[in-house]
Amino acid sequence: MQFRPVQEQLDILLRGVIEVVPHDSLEKKLQASYDTGKPLRVKLGVDPTAPDVHFGHTVVMRKLRQFQDLGHTVVLIVGDYTAMIGDPSGRNKMRPRLSHEQVLENAKEYQEQFFKVVRREQVEIHYNGEWFSKLPFNKVTELMGQFTVAQMLEREDFQNRYASNQPISLHEFMYPMMQGYDSVAIESDVELGGTDQKFNVLRGRDLQIFEGKEPQIGMFMPILLGTDGKAKMSK
Repeated sequence: MQFRPVQEQLDILLRGVIEVVPHDSLEKKLQASYDTGKPLRVKLGVDPTAPDVHFGHTVVMRKLRQFQDLGHTVVLIVGDYTAMIGDPSGRNKMRPRLSHEQVLENAKEYQEQFFKVVRREQVEIHYNGEWFSKLPFNKVTELMGQFTVAQMLEREDFQNRYASNQPISLHEFMYPMMQGYDSVAIESDVELGGTDQKFNVLRGRDLQIFEGKEPQIGMFMPILLGTDGKAKMSK
């Protein structure tokens, strides 16, 4: 496949992006894609904890559409397993647990709205239950062994909850590992997310390196605030 020149792609893709980690890696990924004619695999993971797409989601969706317009492949991970835990990023308390049935129903509604922005024909869809339902417990402990409690407590959200005596469940510590392993499973080149996702996205790089795979890069978009001007916009 013939792609646009790398600099032209960069000019488009970096618009509205707050940070790329590592900072010079997108150009290298695009150059390799240009040289080989192989599209980049651009990952977005969503936990359908509610059926609605809010305006904050569309920032990332429009960036996915730009990748599609440039010939790359979007890989949508529907977190049917991770949604039952709930992403603790930016939370000051535990999320309520959802049933698998609730998550799957929400996912149907979410995808209908997602495909109003992103072209369906250039999207690969996976539910992360495809691999987590088959992952043996010894593999889970091996993956968890790549992280420390000290690392987790470096996160501002966990720090704040710990300092205010708010409970932190052990299964919440598993969430970054699970999001990271999604990147291993689908061999992503790029993962998109809001700036609150940086910790989780970088854990994907760690696990890809641990598994002997080429690490993804993280591209982070601004978080839109809700009506109170403080908390991020939510479902």
